[in-house]
Amino acid sequence: MDLVIRAQRAITHEGEVARTIGVRGGRIVAVEPYEAALAADRTVELAGDVVLLPGLVDTHVHVNDPGRSEWEGFETATRAAAAGGITTLIDMPLNSLPPTVDVPALEVKRKAALGRVHVDVGFWGGAIPGNTAQLRPLHEAGVFGFKSFLLHSGVDEFPPLAPDELAEAMRTLHGFDGLLIVHAEDADEIERAPQPHGPRYADFLGSRPRAAENTAIARVIELARRTGARAHILHLASAEALPQLARARREGVVITAETCPHYLTFTAEEIDDGATQFKCCPPIREAANRELLWQGLADGVIDCVVSDHSPCTPELKRFDTGDFGQAWGGIAGLQVGLPAVWTGARQRGFALTDVVRWMAERPAAQAGLRRKGHLAAGYDADFCVFAPDEAFVVDVAALRHRNPVSAYHGRPLAGVVRSTWLRGRQVTGDEPHGSLLMREGQ
Repeated sequence: MDLVIRAQRAITHEGEVARTIGVRGGRIVAVEPYEAALAADRTVELAGDVVLLPGLVDTHVHVNDPGRSEWEGFETATRAAAAGGITTLIDMPLNSLPPTVDVPALEVKRKAALGRVHVDVGFWGGAIPGNTAQLRPLHEAGVFGFKSFLLHSGVDEFPPLAPDELAEAMRTLHGFDGLLIVHAEDADEIERAPQPHGPRYADFLGSRPRAAENTAIARVIELARRTGARAHILHLASAEALPQLARARREGVVITAETCPHYLTFTAEEIDDGATQFKCCPPIREAANRELLWQGLADGVIDCVVSDHSPCTPELKRFDTGDFGQAWGGIAGLQVGLPAVWTGARQRGFALTDVVRWMAERPAAQAGLRRKGHLAAGYDADFCVFAPDEAFVVDVAALRHRNPVSAYHGRPLAGVVRSTWLRGRQVTGDEPHGSLLMREGQ
């Protein structure tokens, strides 16, 4: 074998167990008891204070490259991902120029990423008004699904779908079993809410009410029921929507949902006025809402936890005025998602097996990545070596994404990523050896 990793603690389908992992040609070919003697060119004996996890899968990352690479880029984003134990990410179709709404734009993005990625990278396509005819060609070109908005996306080149356009897109996607992923906030509810302005976080929170999420999710559920299309709710922040999602699943609607580390970590009550590094849409809500999101994970109504890493330049956060109405909305947290979730999970009685399910197994399954997310024979040899009992304080200067802005700065967290391995090779951040992924079958 090329590599053998011996771990006193490893997360497999059997739970947390001692295992020896054999790798050949970038794939796991053996998962044996710890005592097994496997011959290899290289053997790595992990320390007793670390746990071997499958590499994490983050299906919600805004790389913004090309076109807005001053916000982020493939090199910096994938370095940050690897530093956080993420071995696979899927890039969102907007905030880059051109947006990924047709095959030529997808090729532009692939060209921008080629040879510059430190982890494996796939791409979402976009569903916008007027591009219904582009959905099947994008699907056949290998995108993992299609993102849509139901209100202004924040950038003019990626407009939202009106209700009839959303229905048309879902009917089209059902025809070839495509997946629609939805930023579910209702434009009319947002329009009726007070407009955000000034530095008070409470005013910003009031401008993005839970009703906007609840109404939009109800619409997506009904259209998924009517068309038979597969749908996925992005970055769920309103716990009030959990009962309708649970009910829809019981009734056979094919719908999944994700939430993000920042919704599980922060609370509205602790955000200072003017602290625009915390602005995101939907917004970080109250502490009681946060606890219900954790319960949604425990109940299985929320399938997975992904970053929604959406960085920008410091100027766009408007730290000069602290105005939540003017600041760009997005949390930069790609590198610290695992310790953030683990910190909250262990406090609530969850285990690392739960975290791996939320951040590796289920995101891989939701995107159709059949060789990612497990420590099992036949899977890619993607590993995260994690020290769960080591603590640190987040220093934004030590984070590897492009701009030194993050809501996590100064936050004490539990769990340190000691190393990350992609297809049997340790990722150092010096030489990119990630691959560009296509949806399986293409």
